[in-house]
Amino acid sequence: MTRTRRPHTRLRSAALTGTAVLAAAALTACSGGSQADSGSSDAKGSEQTKVSVSATGQQAKAGEPVKVTLTEGKKLDSVTVTDTKGGVLAGEISADGKSWTSTRTTSPGTSYTVEAKAADATAAKSGFTTAAADKVNKLTMAPGKGTTIGIAHPLSIVFDNPVKNRAAVEKQLKVTTSNNTEGSWGWMMDYSGKDRVDWRPKEYWKPGTKVTLQAGLSGVDSGKGGGWFVRDYRTDFTIGKNQVVKVDLDNHRLKLLRDGEQIKDVPMSAGTPGGKKASWRGKTVLMSKEGTINMRSETVGLGDAYDKMVDYSMRMTWSGMYAHAAPWNAGYFGNANKSSGCVGMSDADAKWVYDQVQVGDPFEVTGDDAKGTQALNNGYGNWNVSWADWQAKSAL
Repeated sequence: MTRTRRPHTRLRSAALTGTAVLAAAALTACSGGSQADSGSSDAKGSEQTKVSVSATGQQAKAGEPVKVTLTEGKKLDSVTVTDTKGGVLAGEISADGKSWTSTRTTSPGTSYTVEAKAADATAAKSGFTTAAADKVNKLTMAPGKGTTIGIAHPLSIVFDNPVKNRAAVEKQLKVTTSNNTEGSWGWMMDYSGKDRVDWRPKEYWKPGTKVTLQAGLSGVDSGKGGGWFVRDYRTDFTIGKNQVVKVDLDNHRLKLLRDGEQIKDVPMSAGTPGGKKASWRGKTVLMSKEGTINMRSETVGLGDAYDKMVDYSMRMTWSGMYAHAAPWNAGYFGNANKSSGCVGMSDADAKWVYDQVQVGDPFEVTGDDAKGTQALNNGYGNWNVSWADWQAKSAL
């Protein structure tokens, strides 16, 4: 950042004496003389604020807190550290009033202005710029901001680059709920192969809960191979209706329960048991309502078995398990599992279910006609892990 020199401003620096000691520059009051000359009784006899700042120059080290130390004077009245985008680096004055330390660290490639004022003294202003990051990490969050979702949807974050400093990152992820919902973060490798962390409640969300995530990651180092975060993130969402979809593989039925009461029971046909075409069981979460889509068997490792346009498609896993309309399988609805892994229904039943369900609704799939339990990262398999095991996945 270019700094404008003003009259009566003196800058001096202290040499770096070790890894725990940062270079410091002294700040003195800007234009203190002009205030004294104005004739104001408050300004007469006013001293210049003199402090040292831990970060200096155009290549200051990022990811460090800023410390402002009073070198002359009684006590610090105030210290403000702002960046060029208007962001404020919050901090606290020490009990003795002799120093101020930011509660957040500096972000790479960012210019900051420091303004400090001691008691009975005029304010001083200076600035510094942090070195740019060699690599920047970003993230994708779900659910989306301002959405209303079902009672089983976790708060999920997928990172562009690896996160080795998981504890440092997790400390900056603050979840607030309107009813003090108990929950925990859990780390995993996403189905895409990227690092992922989810916040899951101990039990399904209560309808109407309002949830906010504040990810204060600016200035946090991901660790080797991951790079720096250079911005903060925020999202919020609301929990919708209390709905659970129960899929019984062995009896070939799909039931929708709302507030604990069954409101629909439809016949269906799931995946053919005994091989790759079998369905997954476990508590899965409706990831998306995708409508009419093209389904091709080669995308899920089943050769050239099918290539169809499929209506009322509701995604349950990343590996390709859906609930959808399957009129070509009508002869098996309610009596046999003969699909290629999905839960198929009539056009009318699939449309009804599609219209009723919310993204985030749990699909609780039970029965022996399965190829195993849905993996944790294959969509949102969070509910297939016990609460104790889930808490153990936290980095803190």
